[in-house]
This record gives sequence, structure tokens and C-alpha cells, in this order.
Amino acid sequence: MTDSEPTGPNEPTGEAEPRTGPAPGPATRPTPRPAAGQRPDEQLKDVADHLESLARTKGRLEGLLDAVLTISSELDLPTVLRRIVTTAMELIGARYGALGVLHASGDHLEQFITAGLAQEEREALAGIEFPHGRGVLGLLIHHPAPLRVDDIPAHPASVGYPPGHPAMRTLLGVAVSVRGEIYGDLYLSERHDGRPFDRDDEDILRALAGAAGLAIENARLFGRVRDSAEQFQRLLLPTVPDLTPFTGATAYRPAAEPAALGGDWYDAVVLPDRSCAAVIGDVVGHDLHAAAAMAQARNMLRALLYDRKTPPSRVLTQLDRTVHEITDLPVTTVCLARIERTVAGWQLHWSSAGHPPPLIVTPEGRTRYMEGEPGLPLGVDPDVERPDHTYPLPPEATVLLFTDGLVEHPRRSLDDQLAVLAELAGAHVGLPLDEFVNTLADQHPSDGHDDMAVIALRVPSAG
Repeated sequence: MTDSEPTGPNEPTGEAEPRTGPAPGPATRPTPRPAAGQRPDEQLKDVADHLESLARTKGRLEGLLDAVLTISSELDLPTVLRRIVTTAMELIGARYGALGVLHASGDHLEQFITAGLAQEEREALAGIEFPHGRGVLGLLIHHPAPLRVDDIPAHPASVGYPPGHPAMRTLLGVAVSVRGEIYGDLYLSERHDGRPFDRDDEDILRALAGAAGLAIENARLFGRVRDSAEQFQRLLLPTVPDLTPFTGATAYRPAAEPAALGGDWYDAVVLPDRSCAAVIGDVVGHDLHAAAAMAQARNMLRALLYDRKTPPSRVLTQLDRTVHEITDLPVTTVCLARIERTVAGWQLHWSSAGHPPPLIVTPEGRTRYMEGEPGLPLGVDPDVERPDHTYPLPPEATVLLFTDGLVEHPRRSLDDQLAVLAELAGAHVGLPLDEFVNTLADQHPSDGHDDMAVIALRVPSAG
């Protein structure tokens, strides 16, 4: 459709003026009465035709209800817009469909979502700008009443099709309103049976457009809530300070379906003894309570790290006991690691409270998970201590801590997922650390249904 460009019904056709005013629904036809002098076989045929018409009407109304439920089930706005187009095509039986989204000025289209074009038709239109609402398509923009056109090229408003545009003769268009304002226009072209669009098609499409407006508004509201939740979540996460002589970087990604807040968190700090501590954790739950608990645990842990020159396991035990006494912390997994100087160089000293193991990546891309005993998560039994582990680090090694959202997938084993992550990390370890963590977060092997956090520390060179 396009005005003088491609994609879908571009130029509507039909009456010289758009049709306005309410139309009777498709189910209001009276039962026919036999005409005087009709033969019995003619009367039976009239009754059969009427019953067939009622059956078609009932089927279309049931299809309309299914269509409304279909488009209302989505919450992602781009998905909703495309689903509106494809659902309208299926409901009316049209070959092509498009939804033009109006610019804020209301005088042209700023977005044009199409469906029905075959691959070769899309390739023929490659490089041609989408229609902005000139020609027949523009009639709905300036006169938002239902529009039916039986011969687009012959319509006085037609401006022709761009090169490569598929031939389109018929057009049906209705405006889509959201909260009383025109949001865009829904267009269909070419019924599969080759007939022009009729009044029943128009009534059905108008009804669908009303439901589409509600679905669009729900998706926009959900998007605003999701964006606010993500912004709040990011505000709770710290900005990693200067860790010189170490290098640090972090990445956070919200869940693909973030109905609420997440509980993933991280932190890093250089301690008074010049070792570098990093922590990553995951609070069970996806709500405001989990987010608040995450912030409390992170702040308490930073204070304990500065106050206690003790092994990571003792710090985790003290954190567990503290939050048990003064707050209601949900079950939380944590990995606390320190990079410490030794006579021979550097070593990783860590303890885990039920969290995935750290991953060590050498500058050459060799990888190794630190598979020590993980210990109990926080919030299970504050009197059970966790083991400590150490491992020597080569110069410029990268220590990667991450939450399980980076690797979990319901149809794949955790071991396989960890192997994929290790391969990904080894292949990209040569990147600057910021790019490295963002690459892992963007190309993660998980299904994306949980939020994910990553923190990486890079050891100084031998010098």
C-alpha cells in the first residue's frame, strides 16, 4: 500500500466521497416473507438463502470476537500493530493489509506496517520510501470516515503506484482512534474472492478498529510501566567506581516480559588493603519487595566489606545473619569474590551462596569455571557457614560474574548453556571490557525471560 510509494493498499477507491455515519450491523436483516404467488420451491430457496446468510453472519461475528481476543492478548506495541493488520486480513479475507500510524501533527503517516506482500514483492519495493499519506490513502487522514473504493487507479485522488508496486484495485479503510484521538488508519486491499469490499466488510472492520484502539492503548500503558520499572531498577544499581589498577564493567538487561521489577544486582569496590572486591546477587522474586531487598543487601554488603578484613565466606555469613535480624530478605543467591595480591601475582578468593560459579577468561580466550562448593543461599539458614576457594590468576585475566538469567533456558541443560557462555566469552575477550560485557548480555544463550546482570573485572598486567 502506498501513495506514490510502496507497500499495501496505497490508493483507496470507491465512492467519490468517504462514507460517513453509523451503519447497521450485518445481523439486522429481517426474515423474508414469501411473495404472493411464489411457488413452494421458490419459497424454500428464499428461506435457504436467508439461513445461509444468517450462518455467514454468525460465523463472522464469532470471528470478530476471536479477533478482538487475539489482538487484546498482546502487550508489546509493535507486535500489537502487526497483529491488528494480520487479524483484519484474516477476518475480512483480504490479500493485503496495512496500518498507517499518524505523525503527531496529524497530517501525514510516520509509520506504515504492512502484511501480505510476497517476498518478491517486497524485494521489488526495496529502497522505495513507505507512503506518507498522499493520494487515496490521504483521504482517511483528512476525512476519517470509513472508505470503500472499487477502482483505485480510477479514483480522482489517486496519484499512481511506484515502480514494482503490486497491482491493487479495491480498498477498504477505517480510522483507528485511541482515547478519542485518531491514532492511524487501517487499510485492506483485494479480497481473495476478487469481489469489491461491501458494507458488511466495512462494519466488521469498524468494529475491529474499535478493539484495536483499546489494544494499542493497553500496549502503550504497559510500555510506560515497563520503562518506568526498568529505569527504577537501573537507579537502584550502582555505578562502578574507579577500580584502578583493575578494570571493571557491568551490564544489566531487564526480562523480556518485565511485568515488575527484578532482583539482580552487582557491585565492585577497591578495599583498603588494595584488593578488589566484586559481588553479584539475585533476589528471588520480581516485585518491589525484591528490588528493595536487593538494594538493602547490596548496601549492607558494601559496609561489611569495608569493616571486616575477613574471608568472603565470613562476610556472607555475617550478611546473612544481619539481614535475618533486621529485615525480611527473600532467598538470595550471591557470589562474593576478591582479587588479592600474592607473592606470585594475583589470586581469586571467592565464596558462593548458591550462585552460579565465576568464569575465568585468559587473554588468549581460554576459559574455566570455578566449580567450588556453592554453599547455601542467603535466607535459608544463617548459622550455616560457606566454604572459601582460591585460584591463581594470570596477568590480564578477566573474572566474570553473572546471574542465572544469562544462561537459563527451559529446553536446554544448564551445562550446555554454561558451555555456550564460556565459548562466547572466550571469543570476545579481546574487546574492551565495556564492549565485552555488553556483547555477552546482548548475545546471551538464555530464553530472556529473566532479568540478567553481568560484572567483569580485569586483572592488571604483570607490570
